Amino acid sequence: MSQYVCLECGWIYDEAVGDPDRGYSAGTKWEDLPDNFKCAECETTKRDAHMWQKID
Repeated sequence: MSQYVCLECGWIYDEAVGDPDRGYSAGTKWEDLPDNFKCAECETTKRDAHMWQKID
């Protein structure tokens, strides 16, 4: 499982945890999130690809 950081505010989406408060269960992969998925902190969208970075 990977993590992705929003380069706008630093919020991290962790695939292992998901975002259950917003309906994305643990294990939901980044690729499976809709393009209109938004950062929980600043609402940057997933389709703003230059604003997200995979953490290895």
